[in-house]
Amino acid sequence: MTAEIEIIPFMPEHLDGALRLSEQVNWPHRKEDWALMLDISEGVVAINDGQVVGTALTTLFGSDVATSNMIIVEQEMQGRGLGRQLMDEILSTAMGRESRLVATDIGLPLYTKLGFEVTGRVTQHQGNMGIVSTMDDRCEWDDAPDFDALCALDRAACGMDRHRLIQALIDAGKVAVIRERGTIIGFAILRDFGGRQVVGPVICDDIETAKSLLTFVFASRTEGFYACRYPRRVRPLSLADRHGIGACWKTCAHDVESTPDEPRRVCQNFCVG
Repeated sequence: MTAEIEIIPFMPEHLDGALRLSEQVNWPHRKEDWALMLDISEGVVAINDGQVVGTALTTLFGSDVATSNMIIVEQEMQGRGLGRQLMDEILSTAMGRESRLVATDIGLPLYTKLGFEVTGRVTQHQGNMGIVSTMDDRCEWDDAPDFDALCALDRAACGMDRHRLIQALIDAGKVAVIRERGTIIGFAILRDFGGRQVVGPVICDDIETAKSLLTFVFASRTEGFYACRYPRRVRPLSLADRHGIGACWKTCAHDVESTPDEPRRVCQNFCVG
């Protein structure tokens, strides 16, 4: 590959090339997983000799926050500054919003140079589900959930306007809710992703409610390979471990220059999906 690299907007016709890159780095994403993210995001691809050799997306959550994701560079093209170029492009699209991302150990040095700082860790649990027998009878699957209620809970937990993401996840999966006196006080979304079932987000106000939602989801759908990711500060880890979903680690980084002090929120995101 010797032609000049061109960085252009990420369009649906680039999905096959993006999938090739994610398979190259052993990410589990299917083409439909890429398509979901592209549908709610903006991004760029690097093209060399007509082939996608780099990708980067940014998802804008209202006027305050943007998340960077799906950042991959072709193995043969690494070490040439292409990752930095892709990041510069999507950070400019964020237009002053606080920028967040979940970094792999390989990508973290670049993100640190760009002004991100490590603010915590995310634990990913995955494995084949064991037998789950107990359930909270306040939990149920909701085929037509109150979208505004879910978005309000999510915003209270995350401090971001993620309505486009929540709608996309609802469309792609199933929603479990927990109610008190007829009011939704928490929810969890289960969907197919990369040949497995992924749980997240799990939004509610306390750890016991989060465990009730997760137990309900696990007990309702016991077959198959599951994955869920927890912020380290949450630690409902024994629940996943007990049901056969083992842990691996990833790093969570935020933009050091624009990350405000995190307030204690009324709701929390116990499982980031």
